[in-house]
Amino acid sequence: MKKRTDMAIELCSGTAKQKGKTVRTDIELDEQAAKQHGKAAGKYVCIESDAVKTVDRAEYKRLAAELSQVIAEMGGQPSNVLVVGLGNPKLTADSLGSKVFDRLVVTRQIEDADTKISGICPNVMGVTGIESFDVIKGVCERIKPDLVVAVDSLASASTGRIASAFQLCSSGITPGSGVSNHRMRLSYDSLGCRVISLGVPLVVYAGTIISEAVGEREVDEQIAGLIVTPKDIDFLVDECADVIAAAINRAFI
Repeated sequence: MKKRTDMAIELCSGTAKQKGKTVRTDIELDEQAAKQHGKAAGKYVCIESDAVKTVDRAEYKRLAAELSQVIAEMGGQPSNVLVVGLGNPKLTADSLGSKVFDRLVVTRQIEDADTKISGICPNVMGVTGIESFDVIKGVCERIKPDLVVAVDSLASASTGRIASAFQLCSSGITPGSGVSNHRMRLSYDSLGCRVISLGVPLVVYAGTIISEAVGEREVDEQIAGLIVTPKDIDFLVDECADVIAAAINRAFI
């Protein structure tokens, strides 16, 4: 069964390093490897931690610090940052971007702010009738950010990574790719500035769960294609949003 996942760590190996309760895995995909795995070329960093699953809020601050460090490594020292909350706010498992947006500290309106931070939550085409890319592109042309940080819910090929594997990518993101709803890619080529994507898997395919439970076997495609979330998804999304927003705020303020 072909893996349906947004997670680079589930497709190829990288260099792993443990720090406290977190494990950081760095993966570099060149053009050839990217084409082989159906991903964009660039650097992928996966920070794995059980902090959210175990509700270890004392660990949240350290996890946010790890994510913040990677954001700084990938984003450099921008003076104008646009944070984009992708997804559909009305679908719990897809509301991570909007919940991070709600927790964002914006500073673009402050004249003496060292870094101007702004944010938008463009929603999805099925709700607005407008491609989220078109909204983001228009805002970028207007405010000309040095860096876009795009936050979205991801899909995993492992139930164990739900709400516990935070992925950052230096080459942007194709919204909806994990659930086979590909939209226009957010990248340097399409937006004219650096783009970092940041997300955490909050859904898996039913086929993944079946495979983990009983091994590889033929499964009806309609059943295998069902998208599944944990029963406490509302709690997990809120907690992950707290961690990610704290990381972004820490990186630029």
